[in-house]
Amino acid sequence: MDDTPQPVDPATLKYLRLLVTVLTVVTIVGLLVIIALFVIRFSSLGEDRAAPSVGFPTELALPAGETASAITRGEGWIAVVTQAGRILILDDTGQHILQEIDVPATRE
Repeated sequence: MDDTPQPVDPATLKYLRLLVTVLTVVTIVGLLVIIALFVIRFSSLGEDRAAPSVGFPTELALPAGETASAITRGEGWIAVVTQAGRILILDDTGQHILQEIDVPATRE
């Protein structure tokens, strides 16, 4: 058995070195592109792409003695769940009651 290594062809070695260099450059460029995309995306969030705020009226016209426990908004209406177990549907200004729904008490 012969333990001497076979000689490596210099042309093959140069080709392999070129492939490794190209792969390294492509990996570095790809990493820089990903970092640039993250920076562009997250830096623009605080400026013009902020989530739209849902504007609720500052005051809601609730009947005397009613206290709101939950409020939600739809297109053209506001729903208020009261602690007395009623759902009040108000107009989008929050000043006029459009509908009242009594919620039956649940048994425990």
